[in-house]
Amino acid sequence: QVQLVESGGGLVQAGGSLRLSCAASGRTFIRYTMGWFRQAPGKEREFVAAITWYGDSTYNGDSLKGRFTIARDTASYTVYLQMNSLKPEDTAVYYCYADLSSGRYWGQGTQVTVSS
Repeated sequence: QVQLVESGGGLVQAGGSLRLSCAASGRTFIRYTMGWFRQAPGKEREFVAAITWYGDSTYNGDSLKGRFTIARDTASYTVYLQMNSLKPEDTAVYYCYADLSSGRYWGQGTQVTVSS
């Protein structure tokens, strides 16, 4: 089993920044992809960004790519999501995930609220 614990969420004003962290523990493996989804109230969970073990990253659209940056520290099995120029529509619960050969694991989520 793998446990994922997110941190770094909170309340921020529009235009501000937050950095989310997700630490993996338990039965960890190398060469797995980690990333983030988010779910806003009344909406489906949507992909935000992902990063491979080797550092290749993908984002959900150019808008997020220009404001969000995903990074990982393979030594500590931690993935980060730096979010800049936050907008009220970024308000959501952000979920970390890890794709291992045994399946996808999820964190419990961390709330991000952006006030206008």
